[in-house]
Amino acid sequence: MTDKISKEPSDARPAGSGPSGVPYEAIKAIPVRHYGRWVSAVVVVALLGWLVYAFSQGNIIWDTVWDKLFDSSVIDGLVNTVIISVASMALGLVLGILFAVMRLSKNPVTGAVAWLYIWFFRGTPVYVQLLVWFNLSLIFQYINLGPIYKNETVDVMTPFMVALLGLGLNEGAYMAEIVRAGIQSVDEGQTEAAHALGMSQTKTMWRVVLPQAMRVIVPPTGNEFINMLKTSSLVSAVQYTELLRASSNIGNTAGAVMEMLFVASIWYLALTSVFSVGQYYLERRFSRGSTRNLPPTPWQRVKTNLATFKRSPEATA
Repeated sequence: MTDKISKEPSDARPAGSGPSGVPYEAIKAIPVRHYGRWVSAVVVVALLGWLVYAFSQGNIIWDTVWDKLFDSSVIDGLVNTVIISVASMALGLVLGILFAVMRLSKNPVTGAVAWLYIWFFRGTPVYVQLLVWFNLSLIFQYINLGPIYKNETVDVMTPFMVALLGLGLNEGAYMAEIVRAGIQSVDEGQTEAAHALGMSQTKTMWRVVLPQAMRVIVPPTGNEFINMLKTSSLVSAVQYTELLRASSNIGNTAGAVMEMLFVASIWYLALTSVFSVGQYYLERRFSRGSTRNLPPTPWQRVKTNLATFKRSPEATA
């Protein structure tokens, strides 16, 4: 009868020990100290504090800023700014899509016309374009469309119409390039597959290409609209009473020029902040097809942090 002898390996040693059987010591991780970050933070805070102190000591009547912030004339100018910005952006978007398709067309005439439009309106300042439309009556005394419409140019080119044409046509040139880049970002196989299914060129563009191109078109379009909110201040030169002109009128009358400029700046910041939030959620919506897991929104992150903070230690144990 043979005895079964179990032998332990000669090099057996307790877990977590070295070759000689001596236990490892716990590693103490010491974070690297970033002194440069602290120095730069102190410098930035000091400069910011100096800037705030300088404005607080300036010859500015801050009570006037808060009193005129919700003045009826300022609010009317604010509404006019939003109206002209939205209308001009809508016109620019329509023209952008139209001329982008023309630019990509195989027809040399439509392609040349689109290129000429983009070249002219991107190559001249928007302020000059506004002044040209404002003084159009010096060239054409009447706007005559035959039996359809006829009227004096002075009556047609109102401040609103001048602002709409000046901003909208200029924006259309930039939107044409943005839309063209978005269309070209879509794989050509999508167009070929749509044509193989019997879809026409127009239907393929509107039902297949443009929906996929929106992911590329939306972010720069949002930036263009925010820029439009600020560019709309130029229409004060053509007597359109928007936010800047309304604020300037009050400032010149009340002798509070700088105070009213601060009022206009506060409202411009409020407008751009609100529309920036809208741009964020619009981009998020059109990113659903390209991103499997969308990152949480700022509000979702806040709720998650609050839930983690309120969770008791017993619940996490």
